[in-house]
Amino acid sequence: MTQPTDKPIDESADENSLMAQRRAKLDALRAAAGQGSAYPNDFKRDALAGDLAVGYGAKTAEQLDAAPISVRVAGRMIAKRIMGKASFAQVQDSSGRIQLFLQQTALGESYEAFKHMDVGDQLAAVGTLMKTRTGELSVKVSELRLLAKALRPLPEKWHGLTDTETRYRQRYVDLIVTPEARECFKRRTAIVAYIRRYFDALGFMEVETPMLQPLAGGAVARPFTTHHNALDIPLFLRIAPELYLKRLVVGGLEKVYEINRNFRNEGVSTRHNPEFTMLEFYQAYADYGDLMDLTEQLLRGLAESITGSTVVKYQGADYDFGKPFRRVSVEQAVAEAGFDRAKLRDRGFLAGVCGELKLPVAKESGAGALLMQLFETKVEHTLHDPTFVTQYPIEVSPLSRRNDCDPWLADRFELMVGGREIANGFSELNDPEDQAARFRDQVAKKAGGDDEAMHFDDDYIRALEYGMPPTAGEGIGIDRLAMLLTDSASIRDVILFPLMKRE
Repeated sequence: MTQPTDKPIDESADENSLMAQRRAKLDALRAAAGQGSAYPNDFKRDALAGDLAVGYGAKTAEQLDAAPISVRVAGRMIAKRIMGKASFAQVQDSSGRIQLFLQQTALGESYEAFKHMDVGDQLAAVGTLMKTRTGELSVKVSELRLLAKALRPLPEKWHGLTDTETRYRQRYVDLIVTPEARECFKRRTAIVAYIRRYFDALGFMEVETPMLQPLAGGAVARPFTTHHNALDIPLFLRIAPELYLKRLVVGGLEKVYEINRNFRNEGVSTRHNPEFTMLEFYQAYADYGDLMDLTEQLLRGLAESITGSTVVKYQGADYDFGKPFRRVSVEQAVAEAGFDRAKLRDRGFLAGVCGELKLPVAKESGAGALLMQLFETKVEHTLHDPTFVTQYPIEVSPLSRRNDCDPWLADRFELMVGGREIANGFSELNDPEDQAARFRDQVAKKAGGDDEAMHFDDDYIRALEYGMPPTAGEGIGIDRLAMLLTDSASIRDVILFPLMKRE
């Protein structure tokens, strides 16, 4: 292999200078490759660093020498140490890191080329396993190749990214240099895999519903709009799959779930990203009480599977998923915060309290909407351990079934953990005439300036007119659940590529 003629990099130089030196090395590689490629793609790896550590890390140097084990490894060089005629390098792959031991006598020309390789380059090595004098498992290299030249140096001398915006914007670099970031996303994948296994075992069918919809429905939210050129029609990115999933229940698919991407044209915060992931599931011949039981079992098992305990540690606090989840109604929770329960359906009283708290009191807001503002302001943040908050006002639950004994309420719950909503579920409204009336109310609100109100969905009403069995449904926020189970402070820590302003 022809050696580049430039001098070793001065790590104190600025990034542009470093990149210029690396490009010069790439030019030399291209010239040396001739008809070949400076980015070869013919190396076949047969071992991962993590597997080698598990399989051979406990063996002694004598055992490895007595029965040589040949391996072919590849990955990104994240450290190098040149010591005259022998050198060391650390190579990182998807499973972890392993050390390479390189000798001039074994590698010849390739050893000289190694001196000019840079941290960040993708390397391939063939050799046998060995232990160094310090007991570190290593590969004694007999063949070394450069697979891909890194033109940009890794940040902070490879100790990690400290600027959070850079971490989110350049996630590919964050994943290279931050082991905690890689583990976070591996754990998120494990969360989704557990959820799939759980619902599959219960006989649920995983389905896919449209992300482009002619009407934005299934939730109260402001949608993103787009246009289909060939059909010349406006479309919306879905804010929820709910109305399509319930159509499937009408069609006889009695237990369905979807792990879906939703899009809501809302602000960005530590808890909100305009593009996010939800689990939604629906079960015929069940009610919201059944789903609370199911959810409690799901999350208790999930917490133990992912963290090894039913007590989840999050941002310095402990959350106990092992004990029965508390169940409390909205009105009872507000009353426990010091308000007269007998007045919690009195709009005048609620408007006065909201005014004192400097909360907005819109003319179209009834007692139910004002009660929820009071709950969200005075109660929600106090709900620490997993708590099912039940019996929401029907006014703020346009798709929920009315309670048979108290029509002012909906058979609905939200699961709160650490003062934030994790899940929302309810017994579904399957009365087409009642649903049509609520859609008309939503349309009136939209006409009055409420951008988050729903459209009237004629086809969904038609589906209900064919008869939907008694059904319960629920949505669980995957991102917020991942935040909790990875001890992440921001939703952007658990989304690989969160929405950012353009640079």
